[in-house]
Amino acid sequence: MLEGKVALVTGASRGIGREIALTLASYGADVIVNYNGSKEKAEEVVAEIKNMGRKAEAMQCSVADYDACGEMIEKAIENFGKIDILVNNAGITKDNLVMKMTPEDFGAVIDTNLKGTYYTIKHLYRPFLKQRSGCIINLASVSGILGNAGQANYAASKAGVVGLTKSLARELASRNITVNAVAPGFIATDMTDAMTDTAKEATLAQIPLKRIGTPKDIAETVAFLASPKASYITGQVISVDGGMAM
Repeated sequence: MLEGKVALVTGASRGIGREIALTLASYGADVIVNYNGSKEKAEEVVAEIKNMGRKAEAMQCSVADYDACGEMIEKAIENFGKIDILVNNAGITKDNLVMKMTPEDFGAVIDTNLKGTYYTIKHLYRPFLKQRSGCIINLASVSGILGNAGQANYAASKAGVVGLTKSLARELASRNITVNAVAPGFIATDMTDAMTDTAKEATLAQIPLKRIGTPKDIAETVAFLASPKASYITGQVISVDGGMAM
């Protein structure tokens, strides 16, 4: 399904990003595994992809650093020849009520989640235009659609990703470049594992399907959007959330 394609997945050393990288590779893509701090885990993902017979390389870069993003993408194109698929997955949380949230914590989340998404796209904009093809998939969140108490910074960043996705889809459609977003709901990750049982039960009560999602649920949706099967889909936000945001 993705044979001959090259994908760059940000924040791919663990969690949802790791699953996305592995799933794209399982469908035939070569993968650039971006990470910020988890070098060892990123190398483990690379090793798994290589075991599938695909090409892979780990590249360190904080997506909140504009120049570093440019250097990473330049190196990736040099080493792989091109990039066909960009998955903006890297993200952080610094949860708190606005009353207690510092400007630094608000800004850090915007810098990584929203500006970081813009930075990678900015550096790939011209290469995608030149090759007259490309697929951009941004990770939004159900929080960016519904809002969530204690996550004003995170929800604002992900709502921004939605607006960025739709605007870019309009800009790039004439060049055969699709831009979509996937909005995960309550997904089993290290972050959700740390929640109390009470908090988990309260969240489950809001999910019509009455179960927690898995990283694979997200990864398969991303793989579909990256494939030729989704070539007529652009500017959309697909919620993978068990029905939370209906």
